Order: sequence, then structure tokens, then C-alpha cells
Amino acid sequence: MATRALLFTPTELRGVSLKNRIVISPMCTYSAKDGFVNDWQLVHLGKMAQGGAGLIFTEAAAVDRHGRITHGDVGIWSDEHVERLARIVSFIKANGAAAAIQLAHAGRKASMQRTWQEGNGPLDDTDRARGEDAWNVVAPSAIPLDQGWLEPHELTTDEIHELQHHWRLVAQRAVRVGFDVLEIHSAHGYLGHEFLSPVTNKRADEYGGDLAGRMRSTLELAQTLRSVWPDDKPLFTRISSVDGIDGGWTIEDSVTLAQELKARGVDIVDCSSGGLMESATAAHIKRLPGFQVPFSDRIRRATGIKTMAVGLILGGEQAEQILRSEQADLIAIGREALHNPNWALHAETQLGCRGHFESWPEQYGWCLDKRQQSMQRQHKNQAAV
Repeated sequence: MATRALLFTPTELRGVSLKNRIVISPMCTYSAKDGFVNDWQLVHLGKMAQGGAGLIFTEAAAVDRHGRITHGDVGIWSDEHVERLARIVSFIKANGAAAAIQLAHAGRKASMQRTWQEGNGPLDDTDRARGEDAWNVVAPSAIPLDQGWLEPHELTTDEIHELQHHWRLVAQRAVRVGFDVLEIHSAHGYLGHEFLSPVTNKRADEYGGDLAGRMRSTLELAQTLRSVWPDDKPLFTRISSVDGIDGGWTIEDSVTLAQELKARGVDIVDCSSGGLMESATAAHIKRLPGFQVPFSDRIRRATGIKTMAVGLILGGEQAEQILRSEQADLIAIGREALHNPNWALHAETQLGCRGHFESWPEQYGWCLDKRQQSMQRQHKNQAAV
């Protein structure tokens, strides 16, 4: 008899219903042109929706042309981006999942090479020869990422307010696209994280200095977006729970931030880590299965806000245990889903929630069920010989 696993128990976030607790994490593929999604993103994200997850995130979508990480970033800085994004959202929903967008500004990490094509460094003469020039970058303080990287322009107070207004317009655009969930990207060394960390924020005005000052930009942004994002749709914020470096952002800082985000209408804190001084996927803590789950657990218990766990969650049983231990409310899967877009469907069978192929798309399930029966008959015949 089928059992009910928490991982596959439907959940409500404000007015959005998720059929299960599995989320496909935002993962940059750097395959857009001028911010426009294309058939690559449709098929990539469509596979994830067909694969059984409850919530599918686009990759980070730049709120400003100069806020892109690379020339290949997805964007939503203009009305012209709406139609193509809406096509993807429509397909995701038609396959039973909810659709989410992560809004991002890369800050001093903008104007970079694509990770998989050019080398993940600053744009250089080789890139310029290909027609991909560098552009000016901005940050809370004029501190470059490393030697040889662009020195960012230190944002003025007026420019910070102008960017917040721009985010507001982008959130309204995301409503028109039809997204169910909006996430603020304040992690992995991008602009929001740069404001939060004392390593990258050396400002002496109201947007720097003590913890309250460094949190101000993120909290004002959350309040701005909550004011235009529909009341019946949840708002997430992704944070690097710790910098993992001396003098950096700590888990205690994250607890304080989460409390303040909750007070401003944020529904889920997406608990990642690291990335301030290096690649977004780099970590300064030992990468063992579930290595970031303790951050989710700590923030959830200390503040009462719902959290999403992410990072080397490899199988359904591990994900189920995280939920049963009340360490998170949602489970985000990233590279495991690249390896196996049907991760959720396999986990459902492994946890005994459904028989083989019951939840698979009908176009696949009927055929795979017959294949399974045939293999079982062959196995019995061989055993009888």
C-alpha cells in the first residue's frame, strides 16, 4: 500500500499550491542572447517540469543589462522579454509544476566570461574579438573581486534608490509573465550579498557600517517587492548563510536578517552559502551530503520562518529525513536534477508513494510500465530455468 511521504505531501505558500516539496534550484546555463530565453531554456526547464518537481526556478534573471553576470544571462529588464518567458511559464504549469523566477544583479561579479565556454574570469581581448565587450560594474564599495578584475563604481545613495525602483518595475513585469514565486538573489557574492558582507561593504553611510546598515538595502528591496508582488504569491530570498571567511557574514547575521525579512513579508529563506570571493558554487566548508542543511535548520528554528534547504541533497530518503527532522520546509535540487531530470519521479517510487511510472507523463509511463512488466517476466523465466 502506498505511503504518504512528507516530500510528496502538497503544500500551500500563500495562495500557491505545490504538489510536492521538491524545488528545482536556479542554475545558470548562460545560453540566452541579449537576455532573451530561447528553445534551450524551454527544453531545459520543461524537462524538469515533466520530471515531477513541484516548483521550477528559471536561472537568475538580470534586472538590469549591466547587472548580468555574462553575455549569456537571462534577463527581464525590458517588456520585450515578457513574451518568451511567458511561453516557458505556460509549459511548466501545463505539466503540473509552479513557476518561479530568481531576480538578480551581479554587482562586482558582472561582466564575466561564461563558466562553460570561456573560463569564468573577467572578459578579455579574446572575448572582445568575438564581439563581447566588458561593461562598467557597480558595487556597494569600490573593491574589485580580485587582481585583474574590473574596479566597480561605488553606488551613490540615489543610484541605490534608482536600482530599487528598477527592481520594482521588474517585479511587476514578472507578474505579467505569470510567475507564481519571486526570489531575491542576495547570495553568492552578487550585489545583494556584497551589501550584506562586511568584507565587501565598507560604506560609511546608512547602507554600510553596522549590521543594520549593511542589511538596509536587502530589507528595503524586500519591502519594495512585497508591495507590488501579489499578496497571494510567495516571496523568497536566497542568502549565503555564511561567508566562511574571517571577518565575513555569519550564521548569527543570517538569523537576524531572516527575522527582519519575515517582518517584511518574505515567506521562504533559501539557505545557501559562500561565493563571496570566488565562484558562486564555491564553499569554504566541507562539502558533504546536506552540508548546508544545518544553516536552514538554525534559521528556521531561531526565527520561525520557512526555509529551503539546498546543497548535495542526493536522494529521496535524504530529502525525506530533512523534512521529517523539521530542518527545512522545501528541498531544492540542482546538479542532481541535471544528472537526472526525473529525480522527483524516481524519489516518489523509492519512498513508496506511488507504483512504478504512475506519476510519469502518460506519453512515457504506459510504455515504461509495459517494459517493467516484460523485464519482470523475463526475470521469472530465467529463475525457473
